[in-house]
Amino acid sequence: MAIPKINNYSLTDQVKATNEEYGNRVSWPLDANNAVLLVHDMQKYFVEFYDQQGEPMRSLVQNIQTIIAQCKAAGIPIVYTAQPPHQAPEERALLTDFWGTGLTSENNQHAIVESLKPAADDLVFTKWRYSAFQRTPLHEYMAENNKDQLWIVGVYAHIGILSTALEAFMTDIKAFVVADAVADFSSTEHSMALHYISRRCGRVVALQDIHVATEKNKAALASKGANTRQTGSEILNNIAVSVSTALGMAVEELDQDENLFEMGLDSIRLMAIVDVLRENNIEIGFAELAEQPTLKAWAAMLGALPVASAQENRLVTNE
Repeated sequence: MAIPKINNYSLTDQVKATNEEYGNRVSWPLDANNAVLLVHDMQKYFVEFYDQQGEPMRSLVQNIQTIIAQCKAAGIPIVYTAQPPHQAPEERALLTDFWGTGLTSENNQHAIVESLKPAADDLVFTKWRYSAFQRTPLHEYMAENNKDQLWIVGVYAHIGILSTALEAFMTDIKAFVVADAVADFSSTEHSMALHYISRRCGRVVALQDIHVATEKNKAALASKGANTRQTGSEILNNIAVSVSTALGMAVEELDQDENLFEMGLDSIRLMAIVDVLRENNIEIGFAELAEQPTLKAWAAMLGALPVASAQENRLVTNE
């Protein structure tokens, strides 16, 4: 009845399949003005069935971090779902027959993983069934705020995410599932879920599609002063946290002189970093950052963090 230990597989293959095989039946455009981002069940209990240093989990967490940052910059509200610990038998009901008694509070396993911890202005809905709409205020929240698009990331694709997308369709909400920002028990089940969604109830997209869609809203929000300006120090610390999460290490273990591309940074995420800098009136371009892809060099450019001495070559945070 328990969830099986999950073997590694590549999210890159899912994006390739999105482009070549799934064949979305609908061409709904992503519209940031009408969207809610759903971070689905990214709790320690569910995430720890994966190898934390392997794939797909490393890429999954980093991709979700990127999408959250892009959505916040575009003014898109973010909703998390989380199952409660110690569910009473009458509350858990038939779920027990399939999956056992569920989460406990031991080792804080019911919490959202630290690297994706909700911000003060995010919403967290207690979740009782596969679908994020069942016994939660999600549908009412979207209706009250005139939102008809649900962008979905998280775990597990063929269970809660598929159920949520199907129920969204049946209530006239357009579901968009991000192929390289969801994960599953296996590559096969991941593919099955995306194939069904793309043909029956939603649209399958990729990280790059989210980046393009959110870009359209950023300039307008910036001109209205809708975004809170971050200091160079805060921005650099956020970058460091993202990189450290992708590598499965503590932020204080990062070497300031290490090449970030060699550590896992890619051009899409670097583009997102440039966007955040521009939103905060820091004019440093893609080429400048790519030319010197180390935390030490970026700290000097931002004037945000002290450069480490020869004796101490670790990242210095402001905490």
